[in-house]
Amino acid sequence: MSEARVALIRARLQTAFAPLELDVIDDSARHAGHAGARDGRGHFRVRIVSAAFVGMAPLARHRAVYAALGALMDSDIHALQIEAAPPARP
Repeated sequence: MSEARVALIRARLQTAFAPLELDVIDDSARHAGHAGARDGRGHFRVRIVSAAFVGMAPLARHRAVYAALGALMDSDIHALQIEAAPPARP
């Protein structure tokens, strides 16, 4: 199930941001037994670099990621650690 969730997260973020870099890591196993994990939803880390984030404050980037994931935040994701950044300037 976790591979399917990672694929769903990747697909939504690819579609929304056309990222230059995207890593999605399932950390659910590290949180086994955690009260918030009992409902079956997972813990994930996302590192994303996209030109879509140029000019956006960090909070706005996080909100954009949450919006792109939509209903997955209610059905599949319990906790999400986000590192979202624009491309580095040369």
